This record gives sequence, structure tokens and C-alpha cells, in this order.
Amino acid sequence: AAIIVDSRLGDRVIVRSSTVEDSVVADDADIGPYSHVRAGSEIGPRAHIGNFAEIKNARLASGVKVGHFSYIGDATIGEETNVGAGTVTANFDGARKHQTDIGAHAFIGSDTILRAPINIGDGARTGAGSVVTKDVPDGATVVGVPARLMRRLPTGRDHAVEEG
Repeated sequence: AAIIVDSRLGDRVIVRSSTVEDSVVADDADIGPYSHVRAGSEIGPRAHIGNFAEIKNARLASGVKVGHFSYIGDATIGEETNVGAGTVTANFDGARKHQTDIGAHAFIGSDTILRAPINIGDGARTGAGSVVTKDVPDGATVVGVPARLMRRLPTGRDHAVEEG
């Protein structure tokens, strides 16, 4: 059963065995099963929140996909961005909450940790398992622990190259 508390849901919204509290969910979005949209969240049109995701005080633009097993807190995510399984916005430093901003058309690889405060640019990408501790510019790809910028070589293949 779905639990909806003090929230506004648009047309054709589907909430499967999940909880939505003090939030707004736009038309054609779908949530769940077994996810929790916590207070202060705005879920854009056609957004998809899969199973076992927690969204808190976050704004997901139109067409954002948060597949499963993720925590997105104190964040904004631009349109058509894909957030891979197991992604965590590490937004609490023990004393204060910090913001994560992810641009439009970004691709966040599975099991990425985004240590806030942090900005991920439009069209940026993170490799699976990356721990991102520094801002990522528009169109850049980062990989590793801690994440390093990758540079595209003339062969068309990506190679990890530490920048700076």
C-alpha cells in the first residue's frame, strides 16, 4: 500500500508500495516500490524513482531517473539525468547538511558517492564506484577513489589521466 501524507500528486502519477511526505510529484512520475520521498522534495514530470530509494529535500527535474538503492538528500538534479544504483549524496558532515547540484543530461555511475557540497556539470559522467570530492565541469568524466578527471584521446577511447 502507498502512504501519501500532506503531498500534491499530478496526473497519472504511480506510487507503488512507497511513502510520499510533504512533497510535490508532477504528472507522469512513478515511484517505487519500497521508496521514500521525504519532506521538501519536488519530483518533476516523467521522473522515475525505482525501488529502495530515499529522496529528501531534493528537486528532480523532468525525466530524471533514480533507479534503485540510492539516497538523494539536499540535492537538485537537472533534466534527463540518470542516477545509477547505489548512488549516495553524502550531505552531512556531522554538524551541517550540504547541497549537491547535478546538471542536466548527466550520468551518475552505479555506486557513486557524491560528497557535498559539490556541483556536477551538465552532461558530466561519473564512473561506477567513484567517490567524487571535487566539482565536475560540464561534459567531463571522472573515475576512481578519489575521482580523477578523464581526458578523451584522439583514438576515441577514454583513459584516466590525472589533471592538475
